[in-house]
Amino acid sequence: MIIEDVTLLSTERAYDGGYVSWFQAPRLSARKTPGQFVMVHCSQERTDPMFARAFSYYRVDGDRFAILYNVVGRGTTWLAAQPAGTVVRMYGPLGNGVRLPRDPSNVLLVGGGVGIAPLMDVAEVALKKGHQVVAMMGARSSAQLLDAGAWPREVEYIVVTEDGSAGAKGFVTEQLGEYQQWASRIYACGPNPMFASLANTLRNNGRRQRPEILMEENMPCGWGMCYGCAIFTKHGVRLCCKDGPRFNLFDVY
Repeated sequence: MIIEDVTLLSTERAYDGGYVSWFQAPRLSARKTPGQFVMVHCSQERTDPMFARAFSYYRVDGDRFAILYNVVGRGTTWLAAQPAGTVVRMYGPLGNGVRLPRDPSNVLLVGGGVGIAPLMDVAEVALKKGHQVVAMMGARSSAQLLDAGAWPREVEYIVVTEDGSAGAKGFVTEQLGEYQQWASRIYACGPNPMFASLANTLRNNGRRQRPEILMEENMPCGWGMCYGCAIFTKHGVRLCCKDGPRFNLFDVY
């Protein structure tokens, strides 16, 4: 684990309520696996909020990386308001990232809301390894969708909204269609109800797939000391930060 005081380079609006922040962070940008996360102290004095916040790696470019997040509380409100040049303390990379196939294959990414964040990094690494990538994002409305221009041009990007304002109407797990047959590997990140729905869909498609999910839980410490992110699996209690956030979908749902 690396502790680094990094420099905020920029913060831009990604969609309604969502922001992308880039940081100059040579050590934290090196040797990470897609799907891992960093813990960010979202205050100057690092005492209020007391605990750091967990953020997935969204994109990595040389010695800098970005996180994608929704503004939902004091920590993210503070972070989104900071000017370029602000020094922020972080530690990571933490957790277990996804396992991409060695040989070129068809990769399907399924994201719900801000759960799309780590899947961007997965997509960029997968493309470098020669995989074909389809990314599906579900959101409440078009206002919460990541713009198509954010993705590498090689990625086929499909959107689904609950209100039908963009793409198909409904939940993203209801729109997998032929893509679940096309995919060699499936990776997903989003809220727990999305995972439950995804499991019901994939369990009955007649294929012996082992989809990997990146779970979103509250992680006060990020490295297994506080037990604040315990989840129940078919193999007993596991810690999302230490044993995950990557899990086999069917081990949990």
